[in-house]
Amino acid sequence: MNSSFLRFSDIEPTAIEKLVHRAIAIKAGDHGTPLTGKHAVLLFEKPSLRTKLSFWVGFEKLGGKPVYFGPDEVGLGKREPVSDVAKVVSKMADIAIIRTFSQSVLDEFAAAGSIPVVNALSDYEHPCQALADVQTIFEHKGKLKGVRVAYIGDGNNVARSLAYAVAGSGGSFVCASPVGYELTDADISGATAYGVAAGGSVDQVTSPTDAVKDADIVYTDVWASMGQEAEAAERAKVFAGYQVNPALMAKAGSGAKFMHDMPAHPGEEVSAGMLEHASSIAFDQAGNRLWAQAALVESLLK
Repeated sequence: MNSSFLRFSDIEPTAIEKLVHRAIAIKAGDHGTPLTGKHAVLLFEKPSLRTKLSFWVGFEKLGGKPVYFGPDEVGLGKREPVSDVAKVVSKMADIAIIRTFSQSVLDEFAAAGSIPVVNALSDYEHPCQALADVQTIFEHKGKLKGVRVAYIGDGNNVARSLAYAVAGSGGSFVCASPVGYELTDADISGATAYGVAAGGSVDQVTSPTDAVKDADIVYTDVWASMGQEAEAAERAKVFAGYQVNPALMAKAGSGAKFMHDMPAHPGEEVSAGMLEHASSIAFDQAGNRLWAQAALVESLLK
């Protein structure tokens, strides 16, 4: 893979399952302390539970030391130019883990700095979430190739990274979104090309019922992401028919599992109690952020 992880496609498709297996091994206790003496800087412009906790604990489990800077401490591109921050951090730390509003911040930081950079979420992608997602799918389905994943909702950063992850693993990804909220043609063609050698595919539809037919996994995300609060009321109207609930799960394939990257909004993209539904593996999915990211940073710092 590349020296940084800014987009999911920075991982070669052939390396996805290797990282998944390494994550599972680390989860089982096979890790030691390969990051002893290494320091990670966590630069977060957005609040976080799963991302901050999983990177912090994962880095420590492998023997390294994390240092955290919250939204008001650095001011990337405001208090100080992104390129200056990147050069300073590169003098003192071994890896930068950045959660930001703009993908351009990650690109600028990686270009100016001299250490690996990890996208811990941006407006364009959420590749670490997708890596944990494919680990979770593998654990529950025993394979990645041939698995059908139906994503219901906004064609956002989570959907974009997941499309690449599933296609690159040889699975089929279908996204059901209202008109105007789909993945772009470039997203679909890019993810399709990324997964072609593995036999993966990416499709876009408007009907949730069509998407979940024969699905092994039914996945959803919030209708309005951080930074889209002003659109929340309008999006609630547009996405009203895109809720994942027991009735929709009943139309999926036999034994289908439900996934959500969380936080969830019961009554909106999911019905009340859906995270605790018999089909739900959402909390396993959340926990796997720790192990997938530990495998990732280990690979970047080898």
